[in-house]
Amino acid sequence: MKSLDFKLSRRQLVRGAAAGGALALMHPGGLLAKAPMIGEPAPYYYRFKFGDAEATIVSDGTLPLGDPHTNFLGLSPLEMDQQLTDNFLPLSNAVLEQNVLILNTGDRLVLFDTGMGSLKLFGPTTGKLLNSMKQAGIDPKDIDAVVMSHAHIDHCGGCMADDGTRHFPNAQYYIAQADFDFWTDETKVPKDFAVFLDTAKKNLLPNRDRMVFFKDGEEFLPGIQAIAAPGHTVGHTIFMITTGGKQLCYIGDLTHHPVLLMKKPLTEFAYDTDPKQAAQSRVKMLTMLAANRIPILAYHFAWPGVGHVAKDGEGFRYFPEPMKMEM
Repeated sequence: MKSLDFKLSRRQLVRGAAAGGALALMHPGGLLAKAPMIGEPAPYYYRFKFGDAEATIVSDGTLPLGDPHTNFLGLSPLEMDQQLTDNFLPLSNAVLEQNVLILNTGDRLVLFDTGMGSLKLFGPTTGKLLNSMKQAGIDPKDIDAVVMSHAHIDHCGGCMADDGTRHFPNAQYYIAQADFDFWTDETKVPKDFAVFLDTAKKNLLPNRDRMVFFKDGEEFLPGIQAIAAPGHTVGHTIFMITTGGKQLCYIGDLTHHPVLLMKKPLTEFAYDTDPKQAAQSRVKMLTMLAANRIPILAYHFAWPGVGHVAKDGEGFRYFPEPMKMEM
């Protein structure tokens, strides 16, 4: 085949140069479609179909714990740094998410845990729950049930406003009685945890008359079963949610970190009431979830915290589930 011979006349070249010059005049900085940076993050919610229900995960914001070496105990500094480095995680600050599940069953709207409220113990990035709900189009007045995995500040802290009004005025509240009794009793809460006592009293005591105490194994709301997983707190509970033949386990604080409390699950966490019991609960429940291939929603894992756990040697590995952007 003969090669094509492209030849431009002098007139065509002049015309092309003139057109280019005109475009350059239209864009003084050159042929670039410059635009201002938007500077606004994406809305902090994720919605997907789950069985016969609709699940929305909203965020109370990131929770920076600080130095992981002081929060996760039982690993040597070298071993911890290796685990973090191998998983492309920083060595100086363990940043947790706060992934709050709102489940619309068709009959009721159920909120799982309530974030930090106005408390800024871990910095200014928390306390976003109500704004995230607004972004998601969910009115706090429509919440029928507030289900709490335990009574720590980042799980019960958003029940009440600072002026004493309820953020969820039409809701009943569900928690293990052991946790309610412990964290509202100044004779039981360690002095180092005074802010936990104050937060529990502020958020739980005003709702005592509308509080329901679930029991281990009880299906206390349709399709929602309480499973005791004590240790992190005396009444820490996870929840097995079943709808339309699908299951999802909301694991609360069964594990705070997708690596440091998973690769070696007997590693301890500084905020556990009973670290040894917490580790045993973690191993027992993660073994069950891995064996049955039940998806989890982890409150503190990277946004939005939905995935699976699998056995990995002496420990476990977390596999995030891809976000589904179609309903």
